[in-house]
Amino acid sequence: MFKLNLKIALRNLWRNKGFSLINIGGLALGLASCMLLLLYISYEFGFDKQFKNYSTTYVAHTNMNANNKVHSWAWTPGLLAPELKEKYAGIVNAARSTYPFEQLISYKDIKIKNRGLFADPSFLKILDYKFLSGNAVSPLKDINSVILTQSLSRKLFANENPVGKIVKLDNKDGLKVEAVIADLPANSSIRFDYIMPWKLNEKLNEWVTKQGWGSNFCLTLVQLQNSNLLDKVNAEVKTIYKTHDGKSNTNELFLHPLSKWHLYDEFENGVTVGGKIGQLKIFFMLAICILLIACVNFMNLSTARSEKRAKEVGVRKAIGSSRKSLIAQFILESTLLSLIGTVVAFTLVEISLPYFNNLLNINLIIQYNDWRYWTTLIGLILFTGLLAGSYPAFYLSSFEPVKVLKGFSFRAGSAISIRKVLVLSQFVFAASLIVCTVVIYQQLNYIKNKPIGYNQGNLMQMAAMGNLMSSKKIDLLKTQLIKSGAAQNVSLLSMNIDEGGNNTSAINWSGKNPNEKVLFNQRGIGYDFIATTGTKMIAGREFSAEFPGDSNKVLINEAAVKIMGLKNPVGTVIDYDESKSTIIGVMKDFVAESPYQKVAPMIFNRIYKDEGGVILIRLNEAQNISTSLAQIDALVKAINPDYPVDRRFVSDSFEVKFQNEKLLGTLSNWFGGFAIFISCLGLLGLALFMAEQRKKEISIRKVLGASTANILTLLNKDFIKLVAIANLIAFPLAYIIINKWLSAYEYRISVSALPFIVAISLSVIIAILTVSVQSVKVAKANPIDALKYE
Repeated sequence: MFKLNLKIALRNLWRNKGFSLINIGGLALGLASCMLLLLYISYEFGFDKQFKNYSTTYVAHTNMNANNKVHSWAWTPGLLAPELKEKYAGIVNAARSTYPFEQLISYKDIKIKNRGLFADPSFLKILDYKFLSGNAVSPLKDINSVILTQSLSRKLFANENPVGKIVKLDNKDGLKVEAVIADLPANSSIRFDYIMPWKLNEKLNEWVTKQGWGSNFCLTLVQLQNSNLLDKVNAEVKTIYKTHDGKSNTNELFLHPLSKWHLYDEFENGVTVGGKIGQLKIFFMLAICILLIACVNFMNLSTARSEKRAKEVGVRKAIGSSRKSLIAQFILESTLLSLIGTVVAFTLVEISLPYFNNLLNINLIIQYNDWRYWTTLIGLILFTGLLAGSYPAFYLSSFEPVKVLKGFSFRAGSAISIRKVLVLSQFVFAASLIVCTVVIYQQLNYIKNKPIGYNQGNLMQMAAMGNLMSSKKIDLLKTQLIKSGAAQNVSLLSMNIDEGGNNTSAINWSGKNPNEKVLFNQRGIGYDFIATTGTKMIAGREFSAEFPGDSNKVLINEAAVKIMGLKNPVGTVIDYDESKSTIIGVMKDFVAESPYQKVAPMIFNRIYKDEGGVILIRLNEAQNISTSLAQIDALVKAINPDYPVDRRFVSDSFEVKFQNEKLLGTLSNWFGGFAIFISCLGLLGLALFMAEQRKKEISIRKVLGASTANILTLLNKDFIKLVAIANLIAFPLAYIIINKWLSAYEYRISVSALPFIVAISLSVIIAILTVSVQSVKVAKANPIDALKYE
């Protein structure tokens, strides 16, 4: 019986090539879109789950109550990990590490600036990276050792065995390669190219050993005996800061699952409220909705052919076929179409993956050897086949043979209304998506065009390493850059201008509430900072070579003045890091962290001698940029020959801050376009159905004198009403969704009428064009063909 049904299904598909191609195309596009989105969602959900103990591994987070809100971050004291491991029974292991930083690592003449980190030996017990060679039993015990990733090993040693060889860190310290590990998966939150012992960090940076419980400067990983102990351990460690540092330290500690670190990284009042998981939920809903739209198309196109298949159903019922066997036949046809559509979808996915990967800057691949992938795929095929074929199967199999064979007359009630509801739902989704996409782009443009407080144009930042750690060499470089005409101004900053972090609450002033903690971003800056960055002074002065005795002087920004409640800030003496400092100037607020949040209070000290940091260079606008860059590279290389020139435009670095929103907008744009296109196929299906039912009416109207324009207006009027109703339903839904999304931003647009005007205009134009393709054909048809049987 199955073999017979399969033959009939194949024959029907072949006989109706046009309908089959539209059906397969719609299903293939829906499945391909769904598969791409699910691949991306799977990639994001796989973050940090490649480790054996990921389900019992946690990242220690600190809650600090400051500036009238709770700040949560994965920065902890260096004293925390040994304390947790030693004194808390439920904790199997604890390890500290620095966050990845860029530093020069070299072998012979090969010098590479790559990401490294310092970590405890237990770090490699918690995160079980795959060892390819060398010491996998007791790594990081030797203070002068280093572990390389496979990629870095190949860059430094080509095909040589690196184990036992000596590499240099920062052209100074010789480190023995004790092992090589496999490259880290792309979906790993902690990214590095080499790893060194924590003891070496303490040796190279003496300040590390002097930090107490009030200094949060490292990452702490914790492994529990089992995940059920999380609440118990969190309750025990909550007040660990107060226990060791006194009542003045009101910070609280909590453990956050490693498996949720990437997706649930936003906190309010010390509790996770989401993060990137919200974006993935949107993409998942988008994937499901696109697939549902494709299934609805199949239903519409199948029932549009109902009159042509009615006699087939009548004859088969007359010779003994049961309704059950007819339903099985139609379900088999839809599943077969779904299978063919999946093959086409596979082709589309493989073709589009390189572009998709380039768009997302990741490397998604189809895991053909993963059973979970095939299980999901088979589930999609069956789900699509059953869902797409369900309504046509039950509808077509319900025809009564006597009525059908005598002369098919369509029941104008249920089928039309159900079909209209299906198309209506498609355009509700499409219109909502148009509104949301327009608002996302408006919000992104609003933030990108919002003043950031300094001039990014022609502003570069370059890491001060090697010889450029010396203030004398920096002064020499500054003089040569300006003299050459490559730069207008040069200054120093303790970290990248667009980088977050480096905070302090150790600031007190007259009139401050002793029970209130205020968190400041602290930065060290050099001379000519204002002229170089293009920001402005509101009051007072900046650091200048004219005033060499500014070591105990500071600047603050407008946000700091406001939160400190200072009426005349210039000249105010404050307690800053256990010493007295005088405020000599107030700087205009500028964005140093998230452009979506309000500017935090900032305090600036003069950068310490030989501290290094970042060199800021304002290019000379009167000179060609390429010439200036070549001059900069040559001058830097002459002064600092042992290090590669590491320069980048601030605007390029700042652009990264918009990555998530750009991704959301781009994917919504692309897949929203696919959803609209598939919805148009559904509308085409309804147009075909209506044209089939009204061809005699249209022919009579033409005989009585109706023009082609009259017929087109008659046919399009109902569809325009349908799309208009869909928009009216979609607008409140889209408004609720987009307002909820915008509420996450402190700086946000007000939702205007523009997105809704764009949505209704676009959907109506698309609907008219889609329906007119079929309407013109019907309107121009010879009326005799439809009336000759009368």
